Amino acid sequence: MLLSGCAPAAPDSTRNLTWEDAKSDAQAMERELAALIPPDVVVSIRQKPTGTLFSCDGVGYRWLGSTTVTVISGTTIESIVRDIEAQYQHSRFTTSTRMTLAGFFELDLRSPATTESYLIGENVEGSIWIDSSSACFTLPEGVYPGGDF
Repeated sequence: MLLSGCAPAAPDSTRNLTWEDAKSDAQAMERELAALIPPDVVVSIRQKPTGTLFSCDGVGYRWLGSTTVTVISGTTIESIVRDIEAQYQHSRFTTSTRMTLAGFFELDLRSPATTESYLIGENVEGSIWIDSSSACFTLPEGVYPGGDF
């Protein structure tokens, strides 16, 4: 028998999450990642207080947010991102890297068990962007998914 097609999405054991819990978990991980950046090169850390919701499987949603870490001029951001990658090599995340079209090194952390993921890399010269996507959750009846969350 020959089977073909796309593999099903990983089962998401976090379906009972509220959007508030999903946001809180993602923002906590953003802060954990930002804390791995050497403090002597950090100028500022700005975590967006709100994010947006995106469909994650035709039924649920995921919360997307970001944190920007500004670093001192001359900081080699690629080496910082590679150090973060090393920290997560044997963790609950799979890791992959790539060079962006702008020539910046980027790390992708993805949970094989949920839809949770984080993208870490240079956004513009002198800043590291930590982009988050929470595990899937179901919105309560009557909650419109548009706007800021």
